[in-house]
Amino acid sequence: MDPRTVSPNVSTSQTISPDGLRYKKCDPHKEENKLSALVHVGDENPFDFFRVFYESVIAGATAGVVVEAALYPIDTIKTRLQAAHGGGKVILKGLYSGLGGNLAGVLPASAIFLGVYEPAKQKLLKAFPENMSAFSHLTAGALGGAASSLVRVPTEVVKQRMQTGQFASAPAAVRLIVAKEGFKGLYAGYGSFLLRDLPFDAIQFCIYEQLRIGYKLAARRDLNDPENAMLGAFAGAITGAVTTPLDVIKTRLMVQGSAKQYKGIFDCVRTVVKEEGTHALLKGIGPRVLWIGLGGSIFFGVLEKTKQMFAERRPENRKSFSLKQN
Repeated sequence: MDPRTVSPNVSTSQTISPDGLRYKKCDPHKEENKLSALVHVGDENPFDFFRVFYESVIAGATAGVVVEAALYPIDTIKTRLQAAHGGGKVILKGLYSGLGGNLAGVLPASAIFLGVYEPAKQKLLKAFPENMSAFSHLTAGALGGAASSLVRVPTEVVKQRMQTGQFASAPAAVRLIVAKEGFKGLYAGYGSFLLRDLPFDAIQFCIYEQLRIGYKLAARRDLNDPENAMLGAFAGAITGAVTTPLDVIKTRLMVQGSAKQYKGIFDCVRTVVKEEGTHALLKGIGPRVLWIGLGGSIFFGVLEKTKQMFAERRPENRKSFSLKQN
């Protein structure tokens, strides 16, 4: 195919090829439209909610499970560091304790998060001016976090109780928690979870999306897999560090069980600072930053790759690819 020829059937939301870039030099107006289409939903095509939803659900579930399976031991060490009082000893055995039950919860939770985040993000990007894209990403991240919390909180409670050696299996943990604390025991620390995860999800995805927008516009092309992973790692590490104090409080409230050492979020903060000092609010920051940094790299890398695979299977993109080959 002649490099100067561009198929009229190619959607403006598709990736700009090197051939397309050479052609666009002759038409600045088309170049501007193409670059804008890299980060926005094309106005020419109706918003396909159900397609975006199911693709996001599958991509989110895949990315979430891969991250948890790969980095679970680091998460366990982080949890045990945060749960240890004072100079309590941290045991480095059974680092995969609770993995099976956690995966059973992470899969639907990640699916729900992306299933809400992606459609909400695209709707918000179309509803607000371009200079408010960060607000759209923050809001979509918070909405996704709130929706997935209904599954993520019980999963987190069971996981962290098992990581700290309170139960031997996920079914036993669920059964005994409900027996001793009632159904609400599965949502122990729900407020602190939202206090941590809503800003975490909003900030992490906002940083990642804004970095991708800037990178795409600067490079004048889509990102490759290593670049997506690099930006995901950076966004995860920064967000993990700044939300560590919230994570410490969430962990303490979730693992306390029926002992009820802490009466709530503010009492937990006050007690921890009084008994252990303010530095206790940064417990586990090293493993947390490592875990979420690596996790962000894997999560966003797998997420973008899965979304790319779906995009390539769409009829209009297959036709465009066939034309390029000819």
